[in-house]
Amino acid sequence: MEKEKLNKIRPVKILEILRKYSDEVAPISTSFILKKLKEEGIDCARQTVYKDIKLLQEFGYEIFCQRKTVNEYYIADRLFNEPEIRILIDAVQAANFITPAKTEELVNRLAWLTGMGKAEILKNNIVQFNTTKHTNEAIYYNVNEIGHAITANKRVSFLYFDYNEKKEKVYRKEGRPYYVNPVATVYADDKYYLITYYEKYGNIVHYRIDRMEHVEVCKEDIPAEALDEIDVQRHKKGLFNMFTGEETTVEFEAGADTIDSILDRFGENVELIKTPDGNIRFKADVQISPRFFSWCCTNNSKLKIIGPEKVVDDFKLFLTDLLKSYET
Repeated sequence: MEKEKLNKIRPVKILEILRKYSDEVAPISTSFILKKLKEEGIDCARQTVYKDIKLLQEFGYEIFCQRKTVNEYYIADRLFNEPEIRILIDAVQAANFITPAKTEELVNRLAWLTGMGKAEILKNNIVQFNTTKHTNEAIYYNVNEIGHAITANKRVSFLYFDYNEKKEKVYRKEGRPYYVNPVATVYADDKYYLITYYEKYGNIVHYRIDRMEHVEVCKEDIPAEALDEIDVQRHKKGLFNMFTGEETTVEFEAGADTIDSILDRFGENVELIKTPDGNIRFKADVQISPRFFSWCCTNNSKLKIIGPEKVVDDFKLFLTDLLKSYET
């Protein structure tokens, strides 16, 4: 690169060096900055570095100088602060759809956003999750292609597979591709899903992104009703473990000691009404599915479905079938 062009980008390179190598724990000297600039093919004097840092400060960058035997600099304004980075690292480690190799790569990248000094401290204090990680390395590519399709309002195609008892991939539809209308992606129950609109029946279907292969953006547009008729946020709120079903307003009665579980499931805006016997009653919009009934069972006799009557009858049938499966 020509010397004139290198001089023009010199302040940007100094900013990159400060972000990568400095923080309040490990400030860097002018000599260190000059060395790194030289590695980029930029030769300049100390006074030039002082001038460029002053220019960056005037444009609002929080670059601080510690005056010791020599001037040492660090940058304070970062895209993420340390608590935010810790949360993101924990989320990456807990997500089982991210492969072990990608997990390590992402954790390292996130840690380095705090600067060299804090990065090593942060990584040394990370607790490794005992999370079962999947091995589909195509997950990044899948997410990227799906994102492009949603942005461009285009359909996507992909192969979809399950595993057999030998842990071999078995492709659905005899290996023929699916063609779907992508609406949104959602992380739920430790898995990453694609929400799609099925125009033939006017409903929603979910697919696990880690079970996809050969994802491609199609030329066909997503039909307008896929975007007009689906309230994604409301849909996700009523789901139980991504199992869809008929959306129904269900009334419950529960013991007061289940309030935490109820708020975790339905959110803090749910209205709780205390009954004369010390229990609580509430209503919630849910999609009726076996996973919904399974959730009801986790609260034992402390939670009871009051209505509608059809949901009560369906729950009784669910319990009857469950008991029959244990009869000898």
